[in-house]
Amino acid sequence: MTTAEAVATAAPPWRGGFGRLWSAAIVSRFGDALRTAALPLLAASLTDDPLLIASVTACGYLPWLLFGLLGGAVADRVDQRRAMWGVDLVRGALMAGFAVAVGLGEASIALLILLAFVLTTLQTLFDNAATALLPSVVDRRELGSANARLMTGQQIAGGLVAAPLVPLLLVLGVAMPHAVNAVTYGLAALLIFSLRAGAPERAPRRTGSTLRAEIAEGLRFLARDRTLRGLCLATTLCNVGMSALIATLVLHVTGWLGAGNGGYALTLTAFGVGSVAGGLLAKRLARLTGRVRAMFLAGTVQIGSLVVLGSVRELGAAVGCLGVFGAMNMVWNVQQATLTQERAPRDMLGRISSAFRTLALAGAPLGALLGGAAAAGWGLNAPALLTAGLFVLAIASLGPLIN
Repeated sequence: MTTAEAVATAAPPWRGGFGRLWSAAIVSRFGDALRTAALPLLAASLTDDPLLIASVTACGYLPWLLFGLLGGAVADRVDQRRAMWGVDLVRGALMAGFAVAVGLGEASIALLILLAFVLTTLQTLFDNAATALLPSVVDRRELGSANARLMTGQQIAGGLVAAPLVPLLLVLGVAMPHAVNAVTYGLAALLIFSLRAGAPERAPRRTGSTLRAEIAEGLRFLARDRTLRGLCLATTLCNVGMSALIATLVLHVTGWLGAGNGGYALTLTAFGVGSVAGGLLAKRLARLTGRVRAMFLAGTVQIGSLVVLGSVRELGAAVGCLGVFGAMNMVWNVQQATLTQERAPRDMLGRISSAFRTLALAGAPLGALLGGAAAAGWGLNAPALLTAGLFVLAIASLGPLIN
């Protein structure tokens, strides 16, 4: 098929496998968002050293750089359903133990850092297995709609529902967000355990084949496939830009716009609401234009919104721009995930999806540093314009893929 052709789409039925997988993903994301919001608050109550507090967040990214490709290779070897519920059981037990430690006043910065590292290491297997499992649960023509529903539901649960609940849960006890997170892992494990999905078709593994060789095989396929290679480059450039913007957005809103903490919260809410709207739009846009053209259009609109964000010194303009930016970001993410699942061989999907994730996260520290340098050197609005430039490069790399 050509990547630019209009695609046939259908909605997966809620009853059966997809409904359970969707529910498990939403419950897990809700719990993750509670923990992500609560851990920095807990860290700040244990120490006033900014480096130690930042280390808790950093250890939530480091395992992807160290083990992301390995997690994808393992996901291609094992029963993905069993891997997912097994990982969630382990994560649930870890979070339950951590909640007890917090409740007893035994938590320490070292424990927080260790927890963040171990949980994210387990996540490298879980997320890659989940990406590889979806095509076994839904029909090929349902993949676009399934990804849109998954990502939209996760955005609602994690971005709009969980964070506002953290202060309420903390009133009940400092350990409560982490205890709820433990429960969500257990519930997600039960949902995935009850899932009945056919085993993916895999070519027999060569005798003596190693994980290193299988990782290299997946990377070679990614490098040879023109469409996937272009998507990977474009997505990496976008993620560098996103990191530059996110790392300095609070300075842009509170400093350059002078809108204070309330304005910053409003822009984050606009991005979340826009992301939900983009999830509803993604399927329809792909059907009208094809997946690559939908990504090209989304990136172009994002460039316009970034230019306005970096040029117009009004909070209302920033709120509108970030709402549009969030919507187009979701459109991009849905098409990228679906194209990867459609084009990658089923027995390599874990490795190829892990390469996307690893490259995206590898660019995050670089983007944050670039954003900080741009803000320091050229003004607090400069990171938005820098991000626009990186998005121009990203959509330029998609141009040759449009037939």
